[in-house]
Amino acid sequence: MNRFSYARATDVEHAIVAHGGGTRGQHGNPQVAAFIAGGTNLVDLLREHVARPSLLIDINRLPLKAIETTPNGGLKIGALVTNSNAAYDEEVMRRYPLLAEAILAGASAQIRNVATVGGNLLQRTRCHYFYDAGTPCNKREPGSGCPAMHGVNRIHAILGASEHCIAVHPSDMCVALAVLDATVHLSGRDGARAMPLVDFHRLPGNTPQIDTNLRDDELVTAVELPPEGFAAHHAYVKVRDRASYAFALVSAAVGLQLNGDTIHEARCALGGVAHKPWRDTGAEAALRGARLTPQTVREFATALVRDAQGRRHNAFKIELAIRTVMRAFEAATQTSFGELTS
Repeated sequence: MNRFSYARATDVEHAIVAHGGGTRGQHGNPQVAAFIAGGTNLVDLLREHVARPSLLIDINRLPLKAIETTPNGGLKIGALVTNSNAAYDEEVMRRYPLLAEAILAGASAQIRNVATVGGNLLQRTRCHYFYDAGTPCNKREPGSGCPAMHGVNRIHAILGASEHCIAVHPSDMCVALAVLDATVHLSGRDGARAMPLVDFHRLPGNTPQIDTNLRDDELVTAVELPPEGFAAHHAYVKVRDRASYAFALVSAAVGLQLNGDTIHEARCALGGVAHKPWRDTGAEAALRGARLTPQTVREFATALVRDAQGRRHNAFKIELAIRTVMRAFEAATQTSFGELTS
C-alpha cells in the first residue's frame, strides 16, 4: 500500500497552494500531489498501484457545485457538480440534451451520483496494460514500451495515436462537450484562465504520460457551455460490448442546425477512437449548405476516419465509426438511411 498524506482544502486558493505545483512522480506520472473529489477513477488507480501520490487534497468542500446561467446566455457548470446532477438539471435537459444523454450513457447510476464533472474531464484511459502495473506502459513509465501495439488492442485507438501509445480517452461526457464547443475554466498560481475543451486533452505524441494541457498547479473549476445547445437536432450513439457499465468501442455525438433538408451547421465528435474526442472542423465545414442525404453523411463520416489506422484486433472500428456516425445523424434528424447503415 502506498502511503500518502491527506489535506482538506477550504477554498480554491488553499487547494492550489496545498498542491504546490507538485513535480511528477518517479515514473513521470502522476503528480506527487493529487486532487480528489468523487475519486471514482483515482481510487482505482491507487488500488492498482498506478497512481502513487504522496499527498491527496480533498476538494469536496470548495464552492464549485453550482450550475449558473452566464451573462451571454450560456451555462456554467461547476467542477464539483456530480454527473447525475448535471444530467438531470432542468436547464441542461432543456437546452443541452446532448450533454445529458452522453452523461447518462456512462458508468452506472451509483458512480454518476459521486463522480464529478471535473473528474470526468480528467479520468485516465482504461487500457488493460496501463492498469496492469506488472506490464510495460509508456503512459505509466515513459520509455518502457507499449505492449498494446502488438498485443490485445481491440479497445484501442485508430486515430491520433503514436508509436508510443494507442490508448483512448474513456469519457462519454467529453464527446458531447466537444460538439457543444465547451470551455474549461482553470485556476492556478498565475490566476484564472479558460481553455477550449477541444484543446484540453492531448494526443500522445512523444509524451503519452501527459494527458492534458492542464498545468501542474492548476485546478479545473468549471465547464462553460455557449448559448447554442443543438436542442432540436442532436444525438449521442454509443456502441459497446454490453448495454450498461461499459466503455465505448465507438461513440458519436452530433449536433445539427437545419433549414429544411439543408445543413446550416453540423458538428460531430467521435469517442473511443483516440486520446481525445475526435473532431474534424474541416469536414464539418464541408457540410454547411449541403443537403441531408445518406450519401452526404456517409462521405462526411468517411472523411472523419480517412487517417485511421487499424491494428490486429481493432481494424473493425473504422467501418464501425462510419456506421455509428450515420446512426447518430439518423437519430438527430429522425430519418432513416436504410441499407447504408445496416
